[in-house]
Amino acid sequence: MKIAAVATAFPEHWYDQRTLTEYLVAAFGDEPRLAERMRSLHANAGIDGRHLLLPLAAYAGLTDFTACNAAWLRGAVELGERASRSALERAGLAPRDVDAIFFSTVTGLASPSVDARLVDRLGLRPDVKRTPMFGLGCVAGAAAVSRAVDYLRGHPDGVALVLTVELCSLTLQRDDRSVANLISVGLFGDGAAAAVVVGAGRTAPGPAVLATRSVFYPDTQDVMGWQIGAHGFRIVLSAEVPTVARERVPADVDRFLGDHGRRRADIRRWIAHPGGPKVLQALQDGLDLTRHDLRCSWQALARAGNLSSASVLMILEATLRTNPGAAGDLGVMLAMGPGFCSELLLLRW
Repeated sequence: MKIAAVATAFPEHWYDQRTLTEYLVAAFGDEPRLAERMRSLHANAGIDGRHLLLPLAAYAGLTDFTACNAAWLRGAVELGERASRSALERAGLAPRDVDAIFFSTVTGLASPSVDARLVDRLGLRPDVKRTPMFGLGCVAGAAAVSRAVDYLRGHPDGVALVLTVELCSLTLQRDDRSVANLISVGLFGDGAAAAVVVGAGRTAPGPAVLATRSVFYPDTQDVMGWQIGAHGFRIVLSAEVPTVARERVPADVDRFLGDHGRRRADIRRWIAHPGGPKVLQALQDGLDLTRHDLRCSWQALARAGNLSSASVLMILEATLRTNPGAAGDLGVMLAMGPGFCSELLLLRW
């Protein structure tokens, strides 16, 4: 199986980090101590700016979850269509070539799901197999590619479309003064990413997926996620995430590579979901990598913030564009998310 193409789509509104911080300081009530804490946290996030679905002035009009989710659905369908079309065009395929679509989000709710709403808009076949995936969060970009690979093992001539859309700005909770929320409103952004994955019976450019692995960490359900209620989506984000990235993920990577006769030293490209600066630095330290090894992850974080499930595909797109390398080079794509869990993919160029 090969990842034939990857594409991203972003809202037109981009704001520098300082502008966003000052808007949020005012939105939270401009309490002096809170404002000082928020400015400090956001200044150290390593982010230059982020895309938002709506202009900043429009967020004051989103007074309840119904309004936020309606805006999410409109934006998710529009960005999802753009990302999907771009990925298919890059792969040299038409929408009617798609046999299965794997859609992931963790920032809005819809039934019919976004993938269903895209069938007619994109011109997908009526017999397309749909797999909407909700709740995986930041791990979902990597996990959706893995599930597409699972499908294609049984359909070697098949084409799978992976789509992730996250509109994190629409989860804003003005009454939540927790450190987790103050961090999240300075970290997460909006965007979409799509990947076209093809079976072994098709000829295509792009890296081959040699193997995948899912890892679940028992008794870690409170590390990351959402509390969902009438208020909408309220962040759950533990300080343990960098520790997991540093102390547990490297051993999982080593076992995964070892089971396929490889070592970390064999890997030439690392496509890692950035999380935040502390998580990315912890992962870098735990894997004994350099900032140059993870440069696409650091650059993605600076340019757009954390896009949850879409980030790792954005980083893969940047890697394919800027670091083509040599045939036979190996790479690892990895992400972590609610559960707490991680997803690993072994790639070969």
